[in-house]
Amino acid sequence: MENEFAKVMSERTDEELIKIVTVERERYIPTAIEAADTEVEKRNIDTSEFEKIRKKVIAEKEQKEKVDSNVVSSGIRFVNLIIDSIVWYILIVIVFFIVGLIFPTYIINNNFTVAVINLILIFGSFFAYHSIMEIKFQKTIGKFLTKTKVVKLNGENPTNGDIINRTFCRLIPFDRVSFLFAKNGIHDFLSKTKVVKDNVE
Repeated sequence: MENEFAKVMSERTDEELIKIVTVERERYIPTAIEAADTEVEKRNIDTSEFEKIRKKVIAEKEQKEKVDSNVVSSGIRFVNLIIDSIVWYILIVIVFFIVGLIFPTYIINNNFTVAVINLILIFGSFFAYHSIMEIKFQKTIGKFLTKTKVVKLNGENPTNGDIINRTFCRLIPFDRVSFLFAKNGIHDFLSKTKVVKDNVE
């Protein structure tokens, strides 16, 4: 009778097979390993690459564990929220002050257009503050003070796209307090980022 895992292993990539027969071997039952070994032989995969890939997988796993163990608590996230909210409010005041200087009659007008512009200025300053700070420094002012930073799930520096996605996700209702119920908030989960202690490399 043909090994029941033969078809499953035949659909795996070379790298997946190598992981199965090396670092992940203990996670599989003997018949699955046998099917994987057979598939490796059938494809003539160069076994000299096994050790290199094994080391790479182990390093990635260790890095992920290091990142996960340094994810900051909800309490620190709350402190970041308070500090960043204060900074954002100050930024809004400055923006409206400058707009008032340039367009003196602006602040006394009360119509739909002004209301829309006000919303654009408020959300624009929110978006600019978080995205610019985290793109440039991986931190907002709050994170500077609590010695924390934003990283990708594997500990690497997030890309500009990751940060922009993260900032957009902050606009989801109730996102700003979602981290109170879990270490990672909605904007962390959707942008595949984490907030960790600053000493994580």
